[in-house]
Amino acid sequence: MDFSGFFEVFYQNILATTWLEVIAVLFGLLSVWYAKKENILVFPTGIISVLIYVYICLFAGLYADMGINAFYFVMSVYGWYKWTRKYQGDHYIPITKNSPKGHLISIGGTIIFFFILRYFLTNFTDSTVPNWDSVTTAIFLIGMWLMALKKIENWIFWIIGDLISIPLYFHKGLLLTSFQFTVFLIIAVMGYVEWRKKLTAKSNG
Repeated sequence: MDFSGFFEVFYQNILATTWLEVIAVLFGLLSVWYAKKENILVFPTGIISVLIYVYICLFAGLYADMGINAFYFVMSVYGWYKWTRKYQGDHYIPITKNSPKGHLISIGGTIIFFFILRYFLTNFTDSTVPNWDSVTTAIFLIGMWLMALKKIENWIFWIIGDLISIPLYFHKGLLLTSFQFTVFLIIAVMGYVEWRKKLTAKSNG
């Protein structure tokens, strides 16, 4: 595809973008930005975005992503609770690293979720991208869980998932969402750097 053809597709996709998707994108970006800043508003803004995406993904045929957004809602409520609980007196839950056991659980969980989701999508839905939909969903499931626990490794999962999601959503015609994941990728890298600095300062202090 030449540049003129690309921009024609770009323009047509912009025209096809709904206001509902615009709202979901804006709140999704706000949520990731607040996560980068370690701000509790990550959860209420995220809840608004994911509930809209449950609806969007249903009609786009991204069934696993629809499911993951429902899971995001549950984990957002859980994370909201965890981040506001007192930890060791007057302190809130701190940023920490995964333990070796935590790494095994994270990697093993990603693999198990992938095969479960792939089986479901292949056998019970009309998904045209079961492998890619399953792998991004599995990665984001673990990433969201790690974020709720304030594990710095959550950003690694978001970065990998974003890299895969950018072309996936473009392929499905959700251009604005594809752009959103590009911004997500940039913020995720920034978030990892910022959380790592905080973790290092805490260790040195």
